This record gives sequence, C-alpha cells and structure tokens, in this order.
Amino acid sequence: MPQFFLNKRLIILLVSIIILVALIGFSLKSRDQLTWPEQFIKDTTGWVQTVVSRPAHYVAGFFENLEDLQNTYQENKELKKRLDELAVLEANVQELKKENVELRDILDKKDSLRDFEPKQATVIGRDPSQWHELLIINKGKSAGIKADMAVITSNGLIGKVKSSQQFTSTVQLLSAMDPTNRISAKVNGDQTYYGTIEGYDEERKLLMLKKIPYDAKIEKDQTVITSGLGGVFPGGLPIGKVVEVVPDEFGLTQTAYVKPGANLYDIEHVMVVKRQMIEPGVEDKEEEQ
Repeated sequence: MPQFFLNKRLIILLVSIIILVALIGFSLKSRDQLTWPEQFIKDTTGWVQTVVSRPAHYVAGFFENLEDLQNTYQENKELKKRLDELAVLEANVQELKKENVELRDILDKKDSLRDFEPKQATVIGRDPSQWHELLIINKGKSAGIKADMAVITSNGLIGKVKSSQQFTSTVQLLSAMDPTNRISAKVNGDQTYYGTIEGYDEERKLLMLKKIPYDAKIEKDQTVITSGLGGVFPGGLPIGKVVEVVPDEFGLTQTAYVKPGANLYDIEHVMVVKRQMIEPGVEDKEEEQ
C-alpha cells in the first residue's frame, strides 16, 4: 500500500512537470494575443506595481528634494560667505590703491622739497566732534616733531603742529575756527600780493585770505602759497587756488576765498616739514606763521 502511494505521487510530479514545461513553451511561443489567465496575471501585476511605485517614487522624490534643498542651502551659505569675503577684499584693494597713490604722491613731493626737511607721518586719530579742527599723527618729539611745524599732504598745506608729545602730535587744520590760527601767504601772478590765512567758511568749504591790498588785481584760479615771511613756515608750500575776491566791510582791504589744494576732510598720510633756516627772533612771532 505505501508503495502504491509513493508511485502515485511520482506520477503526479512527472505530470506536473510535463504540464509546466508545456505551459512555459506555450508562453514563449510568439502570439498576437495572450490568453485570459496571462492577461489577468499581467494586469494584476501592473496594477500592483502602479500602486506600489507611485508612493515609492513620491517618497524617494521627497527625500531627493530635501537633499537638494539642503545642498542648495549649503551652497547659498557658502556663496554668501564668499560674497562677503569678496566685498571685504574689494574694499581692501580700494584702500590699498588709494594708499599707494597717496604714498607715491608723497614720495614725489618729498623729492621736490629742497629748502626744508620733511618727515612722513600717518593720521591715527580724529575726533568726529572736531573733524575740521584737529587730528593726531603717529610722530612726536622722538621723531623731531615740534609745535608750529607745517603739515602738508601731496596736494598742499593742511595745517600746523599744535602740540607734540613723545610719540604722537596734534595737528591743527587750516579749517580750525581759531582766531590765532594765522598763516602768512601770498598770491602768485604777474604781481605778488601778500595776506594772511585767517578763518574758514564752513558753508562754502573755503579758506579766507585776508588783508590783501584794496587795489590788488587778483583773478580766479591764481595760486596761493605760503610766503615764508612769518619766519616759521617755509615759503612755497601750496595752499590752494583763488575762487573769489571781495572787499572787506570797510573797503580798506580785500579778502580772497581760497579752495584748499588738499582734501581737509579725508586725510591719512601727511608730511611734517621743518624749516632748515630759522630767522632770528622767530620765537617772538606768535600771531603769524
């Protein structure tokens, strides 16, 4: 009896294999139309794939978008950092260019100063409340800087040393509203006329050259320089150019409004000039430099 069931199972297995092989051969055969079981299985499989693939694609796309967003954020952050660095770099380049031009101009000016000794210095301090009055430079008594020495830039005179400490000095600008801030000057032309720089017109940003003779014939754009007659400042330092000449209130003298050659608002590098030949009795001359 057991042998019979064993043979029956073997026969069923062989028949199943034959049917399977026949089905495989039938399915591999080239046909224009599938049988309904094949169509059912393919349609069912396609529907299941659609149901599974859509959420899978959605989830995968969601995580890909998150990754892309994170990458975009990091790239944006890096680009902003580089833009900030670029802005700082451009600002530094502009400052270096400006400083290079100023230093070259000062070196050129230094070569042309033959009658006095120039000492180069850098502005290290400027009080906003006294912007047009005073500034501080990084040279003092140890560098031979003394009070009343002229201070210039490559474009002209800006003022004088008001006081000197061991390693720094305070410079009083031409634009300082100080009645004792006077500088002997002259107007160059076919004929030379003398006067003194006294005061500053804040509204027009012009220096006032006073005590010019009432009959002096001065024209616009004539050059104003230091006269050297005060005994402290050397002669020939450029101050500026004449903009306008008006008579004083009594008509006895004239006042020339002078545009400074140097930019009194933006000053970084200067030269302090020491006159090599001091006239006798210069210590007694306090009103005019």
